[in-house]
Amino acid sequence: MNLLMVIFGLIAILSLVAAFRAIKDKNVLAIIFGLASGVVFGWFVIMTVLYQGYPPVQL
Repeated sequence: MNLLMVIFGLIAILSLVAAFRAIKDKNVLAIIFGLASGVVFGWFVIMTVLYQGYPPVQL
């Protein structure tokens, strides 16, 4: 789960960067998809860290 959280965190960051580039280019569809994917992947990473901690604890 460690590596998966890192990968999803990178995806969230890169999708938000892409959304801000889309704002500069005024591409509405790219803004929507960039922000939506950033929020979904970011929420997954945040909730996983809050629930399991980093590094994850075996239950």
